[in-house]
Formats: sequence, C-alpha cells, structure tokens
Amino acid sequence: MTESDTLFAPATGFGRAAVSVIRVSGPGARAVLAALAGTLPPPRRLSLRTLRDPRDGTELDRALVAWFPGPETYSGEDMAELHLHGGTAVRMGVLTALARMPGCRAAGPGAFTRRAVLNGRMDLAEAEAVADLIDAETEGQRRQALRQLDGALSRQVAAWREEAIDCLAAAEAALDFADEGDVDEAGLDAALFGRVSGLRQAIATALHDGRRGERLREGFVVVLAGAPNAGKSTLLNALSRRDVAIVSDVPGTTRDAIEIRLDLGGLPVFLVDTAGLRETAEPVEAEGIRRSRTRIGTADLVLALVPPHGSRPDLGAADLPVLPVHTKIDLFAGSTNAVAPGALAVSARTGAGLDALLDAIQMAAEAGLGTGDALVTRARHRAALEACVAHLDRLLAGAGALPELAAEDLRLAVRSLGEVGGHVGVEDVLDRLFSGFCIGK
Repeated sequence: MTESDTLFAPATGFGRAAVSVIRVSGPGARAVLAALAGTLPPPRRLSLRTLRDPRDGTELDRALVAWFPGPETYSGEDMAELHLHGGTAVRMGVLTALARMPGCRAAGPGAFTRRAVLNGRMDLAEAEAVADLIDAETEGQRRQALRQLDGALSRQVAAWREEAIDCLAAAEAALDFADEGDVDEAGLDAALFGRVSGLRQAIATALHDGRRGERLREGFVVVLAGAPNAGKSTLLNALSRRDVAIVSDVPGTTRDAIEIRLDLGGLPVFLVDTAGLRETAEPVEAEGIRRSRTRIGTADLVLALVPPHGSRPDLGAADLPVLPVHTKIDLFAGSTNAVAPGALAVSARTGAGLDALLDAIQMAAEAGLGTGDALVTRARHRAALEACVAHLDRLLAGAGALPELAAEDLRLAVRSLGEVGGHVGVEDVLDRLFSGFCIGK
C-alpha cells in the first residue's frame, strides 16, 4: 500500500446496527464520492444521496454523505464519509463497490491515523493517545487519553526540546566562532550549564511520578493471597458479583491465577485470585504456587487473607503493600483470631465488610494512580526521556571536558526528546502502534 492510495474502511463496528459509517481518505476521495453519489455535497455538511455502483448503476443505499476537502481533515488529505443503513448486506455492497474502483484499497488498522501523523496533523504521542482513548474502559483512562490527545505531553516535550536546541546552538556557536574573540573560548560557560541543569531537573521531576500514567493505562493490580481455603475464590466471586472462580472445600483447587477487572471510581483495578500458599509435593500445585508468588511480588496491593483459626500468610517479602483481611467473619465465633489493627473483616457469604473493602481498594488505587494528570503515560515516552536525562547528566558531569563532547551530548539529548513526538524514528513506532489499532481509524 502506498501513500498515493485512496483508503476506505468501516469506521463503525461490524454487525447489525441502525447506522454504519464508511470512511474514505486519499487523493481520489473526491472522485470516489462523486462516482457513488452522483454529485458532491457542500463541504462539511451531511446530505442525502442515492448511492449507486459505478460499474452498472445498481442502487446500493440511500445514505447521508459528507465531503471534507483537505488539508483541514483528520488525516490531512481529502476525506469522505458514507453514513449507511446498518445492515450487513448494505455495508458489504458498498465496500465491494469501493474495492472495484481504481486506486482504492481497503485500509489496515490505524491507516488513517498513520496518515494524520505523516501529514503533520498530529504527532506520535497524540496518535498513541488516540489508541488509548479507543481502549479506555474507565473514566480515569478516558481523561488521561483526552489530556494526551489535547497535547499535554507534546507541548511540554516541545518546550524542553526547544530549550535543548537553544543550548545546543550556543554550544556550537562557541565551537564555530571561538577564534573571533567575541565568544568564550570554552563555550560552555556557567550560564549555559545553568540552563542545562535546569532542563535536566525539569525532565527528571516529570519522570519521578511513580509510573502513574503507565499504571493507569495498565490497571491497578490487587492480588488475593492466603493459605488454601482462606476464602480467596469466594471473596473474588463476591467482589465481582459473579461466579468466576471455582469454590471448593478441597485445598488446592485454584492452580492458575484468575483475573477480573473492576471499575472503582473511574480507575481500572485488576483483582487476581491465586493458588493457596503452602508446602506441597504435587508438581502442578507447586507450579501454581510459584506463579502466585511471582504475581504477589509485582502487585500494587496484596490482600493477605486470614481465615478463622488461621494465620497471616507468609508473602516472602517485607516491603510489599499489604492489607490484612480477616475472612469468613460469620464463622468467627469461638475463633482465637482477633481482627488486627488496620485490618478489615469481611464475610463473602453475608456481604458484611465488602463495601469497606472496596472503598479501601479504591483509596489505594487513587493513591497509586493519581487523578490522570501524569505527563508520561507509556514506557516509550519514559525510555526516551530517561535517555535524554542520561545525556544531560553526562554533559554536567564532564563540565571541564572538551566543548565538542558537550555539544554531542546536547545533540543526543535533542534527538531523545524528538523520539517522543515522532521527530525521530516515527515509522518503526507507527508499525508497532498500529498493529493493534482499529480498522477505520
């Protein structure tokens, strides 16, 4: 597929619906729309037209069509939209007619957004925000994606990059004109180093955010841990309000981790049921326990379940974020266990304490994920900014080194900042990003 192709794809989901939208974008969009609809409607206005197959004049649908002349469009090129009746036969008839037209090709995932990036309508960070917005399942994820789509990261990185370029220009001027006497021979004077230090500190501060942006995209992970029959699977079912895990009195029933997703206060939370922690010679159960300990070690919060007459589980690490939860409190009569200070007590059978537990999980998620105002939201952003800081650190550490080396460090810092918005290496990132993107976007 070349950039001269005219692309088309459904912009709405497949299946029976009231309306199905097909998007057309590219240099031939005007001719395609005219061939189907007979005449072009006024720009940026929906108009009713009878769509006909250009091959034989067969009527395809009576639809609303819109014409968007470039470059002020989503993709930066001429675009058209066909708002069809949502039946499968109608949609397929129009798609088939489009496929027969010269120069038209079916769009792949993310093809329209790829063209928007290549045509300068958005940068790479904003394109990633489009993907995040499509994937958003909670209010917090939606807010964060919209903030990035509005250019929060792009504007800040552009400001940092402009400052780095100015510093680089000063450093290179010192090299180019040192023999003229009006530029400090060393070139890298205290003022320039002060600017570089300030830039380095600003970027490092943005990075020191506990990975809130990435964690909001990925979800806050809460692992249920405890001995066999501590009530993990029963509690998971109660919190999710559906039977997702098998509950049995037989110890060791749960072998693999079982995950459910909750929306708590607009934040994505994963609850993970794990195998009961105990010593066992049974190989399958032992593997399940090993995997459980791995999940526990990477959790954002561990619910350490303590049943009646039981003890708090050995989690294997002292620095884990742990919330003790006494389970089966409806059976606590005669138990020697007392609810420890800071612990919660719940009964999955009666529902007692479940609301308090959900509130505690939500509070932990809010503390861990923040309010969606993180600047860095992807590992790619973080890696590029960390590389920039590393180049600036090397420059600052070698304050007395050759000016040529300092200029090279600044040049590499500028390049690293350019990777965030797609000034550098855009094609490789586009290929990775759009491999999982939506067709028609």
